[in-house]
Amino acid sequence: ALALSQYLESNQEQFNLKDKKVLEIGAGTGLLSIVACILGAHVTATDLPEVLENLSYNISRNTQNVKLHKPEVRKLVWGEGLNEDFPVSTYHYDFILATDVVYHHAALDPLLATMVYFCKPGTVLLWANKFRFTTDYEFLEKLSNIFNTTILAEFPESNVKLLKATVREN
Repeated sequence: ALALSQYLESNQEQFNLKDKKVLEIGAGTGLLSIVACILGAHVTATDLPEVLENLSYNISRNTQNVKLHKPEVRKLVWGEGLNEDFPVSTYHYDFILATDVVYHHAALDPLLATMVYFCKPGTVLLWANKFRFTTDYEFLEKLSNIFNTTILAEFPESNVKLLKATVREN
């Protein structure tokens, strides 16, 4: 989250979040959503139900002086109830943000399905992850088979890669 937050702050010309619709999946403590909000985005921070209370607290506490757009916190279980909770007709995001979401290996297929669901033509997926296991690289390979992917930055000292993915145009 720290790597992607710093990257977004340093590369605002390339990734201008001002007035953009941003969805963070697996927001955790909310750092990236807070940064996106401060950079002017309409943020929806999502995570599992048991995380939402802490996530809401952190986000409201750290964005209380933000003048632009107040962030929204919502439940999102990867691969479940996507069309009911986030109907395609209503929800379109300019950016999907994800950091360190590839760790719970049983959830990787639902995670990929969630990324595919939310990424429409024109949406940019920014994903930062610490690569620890072969499954991390296998997930990256699956992602690369579906999306156009580019490595934006690598931090070898921490094994973190920062990637951009977009929908392939037919």
